[in-house]
Amino acid sequence: MSLSDTYETTTLNWLFTTGAVTRPTTWFISLYTVAPTDSTAGTEVTGGSYARQAVTMSVTGDTASNTATIDWPAATASWGTVVAAAIMDASTGGNIIAYGTLTASKTIASGDVFRFPAGDFDVTLN
Repeated sequence: MSLSDTYETTTLNWLFTTGAVTRPTTWFISLYTVAPTDSTAGTEVTGGSYARQAVTMSVTGDTASNTATIDWPAATASWGTVVAAAIMDASTGGNIIAYGTLTASKTIASGDVFRFPAGDFDVTLN
């Protein structure tokens, strides 16, 4: 995963200045049919009962991982092919904190459930 430009700046300010930095208190996972980049927002899934899901992470060494399974409700319409995910600082709107493409894309049809098992959603800094 890559940090967004916004959170790269936030991280650098926290590390190398004495200015106040506000960090989120709740984190959400969003899914994308077109991956975000540093210069584009990507195309987030919409409709069909899709909503960002809250996540709790734990950190070991240089990797943060989800502590519990992240389940989306069964799709009530096609979501398309999910190719990327991001960590957001709000349940709607807000900012991308970090984003990345999935190791395998997944087409979500009506009735399908998308999930990340515990420990399978990782953010690594190196």
